[in-house]
Amino acid sequence: MQPKIIGGESGSLKTRGLTLSAFVLAMLMAPVALASDNTDAAVGGGLGGVLGNVVGGKVGGSTGAAIGAGVGGAAGSAVAAPKGSRTEAAVGGGLGSAGGSVIGNSLGGSTGSAIGAGVGGAAGGAVGNNLGSDDGHSHSGSKHKHSNKHHNKHR
Repeated sequence: MQPKIIGGESGSLKTRGLTLSAFVLAMLMAPVALASDNTDAAVGGGLGGVLGNVVGGKVGGSTGAAIGAGVGGAAGSAVAAPKGSRTEAAVGGGLGSAGGSVIGNSLGGSTGSAIGAGVGGAAGGAVGNNLGSDDGHSHSGSKHKHSNKHHNKHR
């Protein structure tokens, strides 16, 4: 008599396929992340997205996981990005992590959600950082000093 296996074989194959897909996607996105010194923002967004996803998932299920991934991806990208492009990296990392979490959850449950948040946060943080540093004139954090050379002239 053979024991009945319910979902054992197909569940592990699904997880392996999802992991392989995420790995392939990460390898395709790696040149974008490394192209113009975006490694720190990519790593920060990816790690923040995964950590936020796991913590948010424990607190509030799949919705909490998506919110946590967005907040974590934004924070991770902002902390790791250079000063001139923190805002753009935070927006990219947050949106990428949250979107990756939602897509990953629909494909592979909580494991897929965490993988999607990491990949999405890395890609979003790198792209946001790249967009913020393209023109070199980002308005986030820049202060202009005005000259007052005519201020005391008419006394």
